[in-house]
Amino acid sequence: MNLDADDLVLFARVAEAGSFSRASERCGLPKATVSRRIGALEAKLGERLMTRTTRQLAITEFGERILEHARRLLEETEAASALAQHRQATPQGTLRVSLPPGFLDELELVPFLLEFAERHPDVRLELDISPRRVDVIAERFDLAVRVAPRLPDDATLVARRLIELEQGLFASPAYLARAGRPSSPAQLLAGHAALRLVSSDGEPHPWRLARGRERWEGLPDGPIAANSIGLMSTLARHGMGIAGLSARYAASLVAQGLLERVLPEWCLPTMTVWCVTPGRRLLPRRTSVFVAMLEAQLQRPLTAPR
Repeated sequence: MNLDADDLVLFARVAEAGSFSRASERCGLPKATVSRRIGALEAKLGERLMTRTTRQLAITEFGERILEHARRLLEETEAASALAQHRQATPQGTLRVSLPPGFLDELELVPFLLEFAERHPDVRLELDISPRRVDVIAERFDLAVRVAPRLPDDATLVARRLIELEQGLFASPAYLARAGRPSSPAQLLAGHAALRLVSSDGEPHPWRLARGRERWEGLPDGPIAANSIGLMSTLARHGMGIAGLSARYAASLVAQGLLERVLPEWCLPTMTVWCVTPGRRLLPRRTSVFVAMLEAQLQRPLTAPR
């Protein structure tokens, strides 16, 4: 039996995309061609690799076993492509990136994307903006940005530290004039409103404050909880409560008198921004330039309030 390696790679891409339509777009092939080649592969193998309905594809048990080999073949193909692309002067191709929604305001996403598109017009970006922690390898992402104090060990991934963000509590002058300025963390629970940032599991983050060796943990009641730093900042500026923000993000707002630091000697835990990529020895050129621009962007001060 002579199997076409290209058809096995195409099968892996269809499984990755979840539909013939998305696979055809990513591969630059007509949908009919993708369907015909998968059908021919099934005919050679003598069994169905996937079941098709109008709404979804489901990989068969036999298909899952073949998919293991097809994915390895795809990985080797992409590794060879990465080597070739690394040698190219002009980055090109599709770049799949996962970004947490709470990070977008720290990044100033729109100006960053406009600059990247102007510098690298031959790179097509596919952005997944979601609070879920994607499987970088299984879902074929080129990189994922994660915000956490530390990451679990994973030999299949490479994590690069981009920036560490000092965090604190901030509120508007109008709010502090109305509710009073707390002089200790315990006073936060006495009549103050928290604008609560929601974690990926849907629960609001408690405030864990530190001053030297002193520690305090709690979370006042509040009118709103959300997973958007920008929304929390906007509500804080309008006097709805106290928000936990990075000092970098709040700096321009403080300078303009729109926010003030609350309990400035107390800090929330420092958060680290990580760039996570598949554990390849060599990144494609399009990935390496994106990471370099991302790192440079995070070193710049934010330019405007949200």
